[in-house]
Amino acid sequence: MDRFRRWISPQTGYEPLEHPPQDDEGSHLISSQTLSEPRFSRFEYGVFFLLGVSMLWAWNMFLAAAPYFYHRFSSDEWAAAHYQSSILVVSTITNLGSSFTLAKLQKRSPYPKLITVSLLINIVIFTLLALSTGLLKNTSIGLYFSFLMLMVFGTSLATGMNQVGVFAYVSGFGRPEYTQAIMAGQGLAGVLPCIVQILSVLAVPDKTGEQEVPQESSKSAFLYFITSTFVSLSALVAFGSLVRRRSNTMSEFAQSSADSASDLTDGKTVNLWGLFKKLRFMALALFLCFTVTMMFPVFTAKIESVRDPQGSSRLFQPAVFIPLAFLFWNVGDLAGRISVLIPQLSLTHRPFALFIFAIARFGFLPLYLLCNIRGREAVVRSDFFYLFVVQLLFGISNGYLGSSCMMGSSQWVTEEDRESAGGFMSLMLVGGLAAGSLLSFSLSSV
Repeated sequence: MDRFRRWISPQTGYEPLEHPPQDDEGSHLISSQTLSEPRFSRFEYGVFFLLGVSMLWAWNMFLAAAPYFYHRFSSDEWAAAHYQSSILVVSTITNLGSSFTLAKLQKRSPYPKLITVSLLINIVIFTLLALSTGLLKNTSIGLYFSFLMLMVFGTSLATGMNQVGVFAYVSGFGRPEYTQAIMAGQGLAGVLPCIVQILSVLAVPDKTGEQEVPQESSKSAFLYFITSTFVSLSALVAFGSLVRRRSNTMSEFAQSSADSASDLTDGKTVNLWGLFKKLRFMALALFLCFTVTMMFPVFTAKIESVRDPQGSSRLFQPAVFIPLAFLFWNVGDLAGRISVLIPQLSLTHRPFALFIFAIARFGFLPLYLLCNIRGREAVVRSDFFYLFVVQLLFGISNGYLGSSCMMGSSQWVTEEDRESAGGFMSLMLVGGLAAGSLLSFSLSSV
């Protein structure tokens, strides 16, 4: 019990470090007075926002194209039944493996290169996917399945590189608002695909008889993939401008100090356990946050409106209602990511409170069981309860908690460890997603 009390009690090494300690010799570390409060730049905020959009846009476009993949595999029972789980397994293992390796071996100097390479990989992959909608239209199921898994592997590898690189690179700016910009960009990347899905269904007249669902067409898939290509290309151009601008505006003294500090860590691995001890509550809160969050897609894809779809507006038909539910969650998530900019709502100075909040989010999961799963009778017969109380609030809690943990991590480490802490927290985020994805299989029979 005493050991547990010591573990949760505040320690001198776990205090917000507004002024990081100086090196005894005073020649290697950057002065806190020199770079502790850099000027806020709307341009830099916008670039990180775009990087956040590109980070998850590609994956959300993959989800939006799921009906197209099902249409391609419909003639093969095994492929149609297992392509989604195969995508999940390949992406989870690849993303977690690349994130762990990069977080363990990260250096200060290659972050811009890491981000650039990841964006280039996404550009190539989604261009190939766009071209495949025409060039591989008549290929065999087995060949296209292998091609798709290879593309998923490449995208997941790029995502791991991008997450570790971007979150580590932004920590070096010393502006928590820029981390929030990345998180807000990720939130927007979740909102827009849902809107596209809803509009694509509503744009087609409600007719009886056999007809191709809009999302299943090759044209829709081509637009999904080529849009991802242009989003990644835009992020690459903007990031290149940011790197050049930062290099040109940095003073010679700051540059030489940064180089000296960088020389200390070049070629060295990062002590992940040491970072965990400093950030334990925020790291665990972030891990639990996204572990719980990965459960909601399992329920959302199965919950239908309590209204009779035949005698109601098309908004309450499954083809629209399910994307609408995803939209409510993603709008809440985006709102939560933006809300952390309000100082009165910040809990970054209370890591243990964030940890308790993350545990409390498990309480949302039983609420889904009260809704209309697979057309069965709902315990609470209210679409308002499902959309506004369950989906919206669950999304808000995810956006707020995730952004708070990512933004607050830099306050609890020294200036020289900020970039390493950013990469480490990115690893915890990916680990939570992986754990939640694996646990979600236990809910597949609900």
